Amino acid sequence: QVQLVESGGGLVQPGGSLRLSCAASGSSISIRAMGWYRQAPGKQRELVAVITSGEVINYADSVKGRFTISRDSAKNTVSLQMNSLKPEDTAVYYCNALSRWSGSQSWGQGTQVTVSS
Repeated sequence: QVQLVESGGGLVQPGGSLRLSCAASGSSISIRAMGWYRQAPGKQRELVAVITSGEVINYADSVKGRFTISRDSAKNTVSLQMNSLKPEDTAVYYCNALSRWSGSQSWGQGTQVTVSS
């Protein structure tokens, strides 16, 4: 499995910005897609954004126009730029990688994002 290490969470006021980063171990060729999920207290984990090795991108409707996902295949990293943050964006954000060969998923340890005044 791929090892994923996230960074960049924290506390921000509504309307502010944060950038999350995730570094993956191993070769980028073994990863079919990388993405970000989030889980708020009492809620199920949900997809935020995903980017494939072919640069196909999908966003949750709730973050379209505010969040931007990007991937650096050379560095084997994926980032999530979050702008115009809202209190409802508060959650633990998890990095995810989908294996090209086995179809298995790997998860990071999660990073807390809190949007509050």
